[in-house]
Amino acid sequence: MTVSDRDERPAGQQDPADASGETFSQAEIERLAEALVFASAEPVSEAFLAERLPRGTHVPSVMHRLAEVYASRGVNLVRSGDRWAFRTAADLSFVIRKDENEARKLSRAALEVLAIIAYHQPVTRAEIEDIRGVQTSRGTLDVLMEAGWVRFRGRRRTPGRPVTLGTSPDFLDHFGLEELRDLPGLEELKGAGLLSGRIPPNFQVPLPGMSDDFAEDEDPITQMDLEELGLLAPSGEEQD
Repeated sequence: MTVSDRDERPAGQQDPADASGETFSQAEIERLAEALVFASAEPVSEAFLAERLPRGTHVPSVMHRLAEVYASRGVNLVRSGDRWAFRTAADLSFVIRKDENEARKLSRAALEVLAIIAYHQPVTRAEIEDIRGVQTSRGTLDVLMEAGWVRFRGRRRTPGRPVTLGTSPDFLDHFGLEELRDLPGLEELKGAGLLSGRIPPNFQVPLPGMSDDFAEDEDPITQMDLEELGLLAPSGEEQD
């Protein structure tokens, strides 16, 4: 391991090693991490990388160093939540041929519901309808769930135990967000022309939650809950 390799390690961290005790240089670890992300069809979590990289590796440091290396290339290493993936550089997207069977665009209703869930999560269907002022069809939620952008989070500790909804890691990945706080605020939405017309003086864009931790009035969703919602076959039975 070179002096520069040692200097890039967090203070107090020992040389990373595998089960046999063999130590690895920073460059070797970066190559291993690069290969793991490249070989995966889906974004790779830091927990996944920690299990497969030499013991003692400080995964966030390794991945941020790799991201810097790829920052000026045609392919970038990007973070979404705690997951990493290679993506075409944003300024080169025009060279990628669009699939002729590109998925249809979301309806206005679906976009409204997605925005409400993103900014207000955890949120129930009744709360979504209260914000929109109109009833939300199950089909609209189905579209968002089939896209993999919305998920059931838990159940609210209120009468009827309504299901709470939130966005998924795929939502962050698809929209190029590292975390929910990267969602645009009021001024950014105005600048992009997404808020037009006369805006009420007390209008505010809510600050999205910073983590997936459950709210004080929210319980985790269980397998029994999913079965009741028709998302899983009852225990011991196979789905068609």
